[in-house]
Amino acid sequence: MASRISELVLDCADPELLARFWSGVLGYVELGREEGAIEIGPADVGFGGLQPTIILSPSNDPKTAKLPLHIDINAVDRDQDAELERLLALGARRADVGQTGDESWHVLADPEGNEFCLLRKRLNP
Repeated sequence: MASRISELVLDCADPELLARFWSGVLGYVELGREEGAIEIGPADVGFGGLQPTIILSPSNDPKTAKLPLHIDINAVDRDQDAELERLLALGARRADVGQTGDESWHVLADPEGNEFCLLRKRLNP
């Protein structure tokens, strides 16, 4: 048996803001709070399911460079263009990390500037 990712922890200045943003992006709900951190995850499973939960952990450390790890997401109920518009309406913004413009994905940033990519392929819900 191998291990699997159960949680992703993201240090952030405003856990409330990012919990709302990522919950809207992923259809997650708040699962709990501890010492200023907010855990969000799938409503029907919570912690321990196939999808990892996300812990938004308060931190005053400023982001000084591109993160060495980022999140890739795929739409499940619409095409990439429609999902891009939805994400921008939720507060994502386009990010430039040196892409050429010919990529099949869109590089975006969450409200605190953390980069993530919207991939083209639609996944089953």
